[in-house]
Amino acid sequence: MGKLLDLCEENYHLLLALAPQLHAMKGLYASCRPGHMDLFLEVLEQTPYTTVVHLTYYFAHEQGQCADPDALLRVYHDARQIEVVSLRQKALPIKASYQHPGLLNKWKINVFLSKWLSFCGARQHRFMANEEFLTKMQG
Repeated sequence: MGKLLDLCEENYHLLLALAPQLHAMKGLYASCRPGHMDLFLEVLEQTPYTTVVHLTYYFAHEQGQCADPDALLRVYHDARQIEVVSLRQKALPIKASYQHPGLLNKWKINVFLSKWLSFCGARQHRFMANEEFLTKMQG
């Protein structure tokens, strides 16, 4: 369990590297890097100690936009941890259940999140509070 908490803390720091002003952000943001997919961050809820965010890429699909990976994250600023509320993606075979053997699934989900956040950071994605993205997403 201790290693999982360490991983949740690592994910917190990786997300804050992408969005250093996360505690002050509201709304939808896009990080657009030349030659890379646009990354979207939507701040759904802000409280004094937590932030709930939606993080995804949107791919063009026959039926419109396809979000993948598609993560809903609860960020605990006081504990410096991230809880993965939900994660939908096609790359890693995981189950949504956190029941036994849910700990293994939690580990897999958080390893995936760590790799994805690291990948995004390596592509120099950044979200800043004063750069809100206000256009309608196109299909």
